[in-house]
Amino acid sequence: MSMGRASGVALIGTEGHMIEVEADISQTLPAFVLLGLPDASLKESQDRIRSAANNTGLALPPRKLTINLLPAPLRKSGSSLDLAILMSAWAADGHVTGTDGIVFLAELGLDGRLRPVRGVLPAVASAVKTGFSRVVVSRGNAAEAALVPGAEILAGDHVAEVAHAFRSATWKPLPGGTPEPLDHQWGGSSSTQVTERLADRAPGEETAGADAGSPALPDLAEVHGQYEARFALEAAAAGGHHLLLVGPPGAGKTMMAERLPSILPPLDEEAAMEVTAIASITANAKTVTSLQRTPPFESPHHSASSAAIVGGGSRVAAPGAVTRAHRGVLFLDEAPEHSRQVLDSLRQPLESGHVSLHRSAGSVSYPARFQLVMAANPCLCGMNTGAGTQCTCTVLQRRTYLSRISGPLLDRIDCQVQVERPRSVSQSLESSGEPSSAVLQRVMRARAAQRERLAPWGLEMNSQVSLKLLSHGLRLPKESTGLLDEALDRADLSLRGYVRVLRLAWTISDITGEDRPGEEHIDAAMQLRQQLGGPA
Repeated sequence: MSMGRASGVALIGTEGHMIEVEADISQTLPAFVLLGLPDASLKESQDRIRSAANNTGLALPPRKLTINLLPAPLRKSGSSLDLAILMSAWAADGHVTGTDGIVFLAELGLDGRLRPVRGVLPAVASAVKTGFSRVVVSRGNAAEAALVPGAEILAGDHVAEVAHAFRSATWKPLPGGTPEPLDHQWGGSSSTQVTERLADRAPGEETAGADAGSPALPDLAEVHGQYEARFALEAAAAGGHHLLLVGPPGAGKTMMAERLPSILPPLDEEAAMEVTAIASITANAKTVTSLQRTPPFESPHHSASSAAIVGGGSRVAAPGAVTRAHRGVLFLDEAPEHSRQVLDSLRQPLESGHVSLHRSAGSVSYPARFQLVMAANPCLCGMNTGAGTQCTCTVLQRRTYLSRISGPLLDRIDCQVQVERPRSVSQSLESSGEPSSAVLQRVMRARAAQRERLAPWGLEMNSQVSLKLLSHGLRLPKESTGLLDEALDRADLSLRGYVRVLRLAWTISDITGEDRPGEEHIDAAMQLRQQLGGPA
């Protein structure tokens, strides 16, 4: 009896779990037994692995091969363990050596080619965090794997290259000669060497990175007039506040929402790793080759289901739009047209910053810390903008249209502003609006002030400040909050709304360069929140 070992990674959500692959070859009738709760796609690896081994020239022995995936109680899925299983089997048969403690992440083709898989970035990051720094991937995943600090990467096109790199003392040359060496050998700076190797390849062999070649973001300079709505957009960017824009068709609601990412600061290293890891598990393999520094922008259609927005699936739930918008913007155009169930499902991730999904195969938690921006018409026909308009809606239709956005969800929206129909004077008085670059500078100064003020409490933005902190460490004098206190006593504001107005007031004072908000800042925050009328 002989045994071989290798390592792999199983992803559950964005969290990687180390898998120890054990292979045992016994002197009994030929069989291939796979243990350790594999799913259907992983069970199919038996035929892929046998064919890949045969077509490589190192066929598996005609005996019983038992593969054990540890820990046994953890469900495993996908094809990323193909290479680890084959390497452990070859180690058990004596063809290769030194595979114990090496992480192998690749899918096998029937001809032995190494195919890229999803989720390599979070998988390699989990391996390095656990103490496994040496990772073997397909060449299509090399640049993505090299993004992880501390990882040493081996990358190749064919499993024969991997077998040659781990050949044992009794290894015999494969038919057709010695295969090409892998992209990198252990030791040195793997990220630098892999990147240099990829740069030397033919142009057709390169893949676009997460930010490479992406078009320039739309500029806020294209928005003329709309000073109040533009200020609300700037305040939302500066403090990480949620925003609702209400106005007639053609007023520029969608145009402004699409330009919010252009005034958001670039992602820092930690946020970029989180966003790129999400892209790694949701995008096609080979598309992630660099860290994504631009905040993501997701705009699902109003016909999208709850599973598409929040996440779902029949077994282990897949991430939805709220997760793809993590550290960025989730924009819901025509918000009242979304189903009530979909809109109310956003309440939990808006508060917690993550979404927990439970299915028969287990539960999974995905990050979902996003800025929610919603746009809506004032009524069903969109023309209810005041006296003299040509609105064709009945009184009941006008009353119920915006009520499709539930009170509890609306209560979580910091800025609720009315976008007026553009006038000709706004076009004639200015050749263009203020560019995004100028607004971004103010936003970044406001963010820097927030980080400095909130650092003792481990916070970064005003939107994260709690009622307890506003009542003690950041408490404002009574003469500044008088109007706000009266609004709370009249039930014009809920307590949640009270907190959100104070957060927004702090952001406005940061934009204007003040040390703390005064009465005028609180009044401006109340105007931005109560623009739609009624309790806020």
